[in-house]
Amino acid sequence: MINVKGLVKDFGEHRVVNHVSFEVDKGVVLGFLGPNGAGKSTTMRMVTGFVTPTLGTAEICGHDIITDPVAARRNIGYLPENAPAYGDMTVEEFLTFIARMRGYSGAEIGERVDRAVNQCFLNTVRHQTIETLSKGYRQRNCMAQAILHDPPILILDEPTDGLDPNQKQVVRDMIKEMAEEKVIIFSTHVLEEVDAVCNRAIIISEGEIVADSNPADLRKRSQSFNMVSVEVLARSDQVEAAFTAIPDVERVEMEMDGDHCRCRVTPREGQPIATQIIDAIRERGWLITQLETDNGRIDDVFRNLTITEDVGNKST
Repeated sequence: MINVKGLVKDFGEHRVVNHVSFEVDKGVVLGFLGPNGAGKSTTMRMVTGFVTPTLGTAEICGHDIITDPVAARRNIGYLPENAPAYGDMTVEEFLTFIARMRGYSGAEIGERVDRAVNQCFLNTVRHQTIETLSKGYRQRNCMAQAILHDPPILILDEPTDGLDPNQKQVVRDMIKEMAEEKVIIFSTHVLEEVDAVCNRAIIISEGEIVADSNPADLRKRSQSFNMVSVEVLARSDQVEAAFTAIPDVERVEMEMDGDHCRCRVTPREGQPIATQIIDAIRERGWLITQLETDNGRIDDVFRNLTITEDVGNKST
């Protein structure tokens, strides 16, 4: 439903996006991740037709965003970062205005507005002016305009930025509810959003894609994947000898707390080692007081792929 082909964007001599390509099918919630200045927002603006690429193009439901922009945009609901709205309008007035701009008339306007209000949980503020709304409700109001025409594709730029945990959860629930029937892409630098709603993630750094995978596979690339934290009643020298003898163990770090030996055991290349550690402890008759296996951290992978010496401000 989305086919991005070699998008490039130059601002003067500075290349912000460098030959970005990817495809997205129905039912995918794609997190488009990257640090500030990585090119996330610029890529989203090119895909939606708000910014003209220097090179490349994108097809939206078979319509080229360059040569057939009107047809392409009809299939997109777009929530830009810091989405603008008319503060002196009520929620209902604003959505009615958007419906008219979308070409709806008569009873269909009311039907579209009612559905968007219900989907975005805006009934309690329907007749309130936008300028008096909390940030969470303003964000939901802008989400409502994006879904008013029931587009097959939603592109959301930092949809939870600045929201409190309760407001974030409302937006996540909305995304999950709509995910089965649509393609949803949202750009973010908040890594918790990936685990919360995504079934695929692309990481972009300095304008280029550096990872494209599902969250589970991304975690496997973490240095902490399958790391075991264990606490036993035993002497540290005996524990170190037992654990370092396991073939798949790369490193053992430990500290003593009274009679308790606390260890962090790092596997070689993410190999599963928990069973081997348990077997070693049982063979020696030690008492286990704690054991946890790390599932890996996306933020570790993110940092490894995106950290650069130059962390100055760039265009996004």
